[in-house]
Amino acid sequence: MGVGTPWNILECIGMGVDMFDCVMPTRNGRNAMLFTTQGVINIDNKKWEYDFSPIDEGLPCEMSNYYSKAYLRHLFKAQEILALTIASVHNLSFYLWLVGEARKHIIAGDYAGWKNEMVVKLKTRL
Repeated sequence: MGVGTPWNILECIGMGVDMFDCVMPTRNGRNAMLFTTQGVINIDNKKWEYDFSPIDEGLPCEMSNYYSKAYLRHLFKAQEILALTIASVHNLSFYLWLVGEARKHIIAGDYAGWKNEMVVKLKTRL
């Protein structure tokens, strides 16, 4: 179906779409782009070289909370295959979290307002 960015998914959910299929979380992860609860990270950027904070503390994902941004960046720079796995698992966990949150807000009846706030946040380049 090709709907892949987190903000596209939220927009489509708002229009009633309830099934998605896209390679974006894993493909972008393998190319050093991470989707996080605070925005988009290009982990290849030098700014993450000494950032020893977890990849994304806002996710209930063990990998995202265990590995640091600096370590993941190091793995990418060293061309270690583990980097691709960690980034892919992180992005897939993020997508699962995102649609789970969307479901909670649909049930609560405040989806439209939440979606508008989240789209702005998720498009932010960190």
